[in-house]
Amino acid sequence: MSLTDSQTVVTVVAALAIVAGLAGVVVPGLPALPLCWGGVLVWAIFGGAGMGGWAVFAVATLVAAAGVVIKYAWPGRNLKRTGVPTSTLLAGGVLGIVGFFVVPVVGLVLGFVAGVWAAERLRLGDSRLAWPSTKQAVKAAGLSMLVEFAAGLVIAALWLAGLLLT
Repeated sequence: MSLTDSQTVVTVVAALAIVAGLAGVVVPGLPALPLCWGGVLVWAIFGGAGMGGWAVFAVATLVAAAGVVIKYAWPGRNLKRTGVPTSTLLAGGVLGIVGFFVVPVVGLVLGFVAGVWAAERLRLGDSRLAWPSTKQAVKAAGLSMLVEFAAGLVIAALWLAGLLLT
């Protein structure tokens, strides 16, 4: 195999898209599951895997769709149960993105926690009442990231199996 072989180039591009998608779970601005899914799509179209490639793509599509639904539904249900409003999560998300650029990597977590705590402090009026909501929001964000990463890993494993078997 050489890099002048188009199937090799397609395989490398697909692998890079999948790895970027897995990194996108923690890097703001990188759409994690769409990148993983897109890598498999590129491989299925241009990789010369035939029907096996399309079968892998079909299963990867189901995994990506399920991952997106579960990523929002499961943590969202837990937050609704505890009474944390969407505006609180939005404040955490905005400050998390700002924090990511102010203090690279660690600032994402710090900004999210600070944003959620500040929004809950304003909403509830007492810092002691804001902390339990903040913990629930952080748990929900972590669960969402875990679900997204797991779906990305399953897509990567499917692609790798398809690559080896076709």
